[in-house]
Amino acid sequence: MENSPLFWILFNLGIIGLLLLDLLVLNRRAHAVTLREALLQTAGWVALALCFNLYVYQHMGHEAGLQWLTGYLVEEALSVDNLFVFLLIFSYFKVPDEHQHRVLFWGILGALVLRALFIVVGSALLAKFHFLFYVLGAFLVYTGVRMALSGGGDPDIDPQTNPVVRFLSRHLPIARQFDGGKFFTTRDGVRFATPLLVVLAMIETTDVVFAADSIPAVLAISRDTFIVFTSNVFAVLGLRSLYFALARLMHAFHYLSYGLALILIFIGLKLLGEDFLREHFNLALPVPVSLGIVGALLLGSVAASLLWPKPDQE
Repeated sequence: MENSPLFWILFNLGIIGLLLLDLLVLNRRAHAVTLREALLQTAGWVALALCFNLYVYQHMGHEAGLQWLTGYLVEEALSVDNLFVFLLIFSYFKVPDEHQHRVLFWGILGALVLRALFIVVGSALLAKFHFLFYVLGAFLVYTGVRMALSGGGDPDIDPQTNPVVRFLSRHLPIARQFDGGKFFTTRDGVRFATPLLVVLAMIETTDVVFAADSIPAVLAISRDTFIVFTSNVFAVLGLRSLYFALARLMHAFHYLSYGLALILIFIGLKLLGEDFLREHFNLALPVPVSLGIVGALLLGSVAASLLWPKPDQE
């Protein structure tokens, strides 16, 4: 069923339907999303993801279900840094609260398409060239070490260095002011791009950078394109509501970046060592153990942030 064209048609139609429900019904009116609203919507997206995870358990087996849950958890965890950068971008451009959801909606829709291409190409390459698993493992360890050494410092947000923003600036006249939630506006008969389009371009390119870390991490957990793609989709779908739920709290989780770094290092080392352990010791790390380690690192970093807050947050 998972490999049939009918399944993929129905699955993608269902995702499009959920997105349209979110845009045209739940958030049809431009407004600042409240914390209560964001928490309810986040709970709804998580519930949908767990229902789909149950479907995977029932139709593909226990191990596939655990791989899906691990992939979903890793993708969701690594997206927290992505959300923090979204917050910085919105702050830099002073995007009104009531228009942030619209930008995130279109940004995440584009992210789904780009991630699908990443996953299909990445899965095909890994299936054909086994040595790429070692390259992938080394890349994840390197990324994790780099993240840990950086200490989770605030990244610089400079639109002038963003290639997509520079391309837009050269080829489109850009207005200096917002025009509601519009990406384009007409003034004195001339069509201008609004700053909201520039924000959308930065959101999209930022997500591509983060996908270069998160998708290899999920591909290291499962080599099944179905599991990698669908877990990624459900994780990305909940990013908008998760952003508004965590926007005021992300600065409090100052140890979270170290937990994410350790997760990447663990997955990379697991990928590098699994062939050696299987050939020499006939051992394989069970999926429940991997899931437990990922969950422990994530919860441990959150707990440490709450137990030992930064001095200015005490």
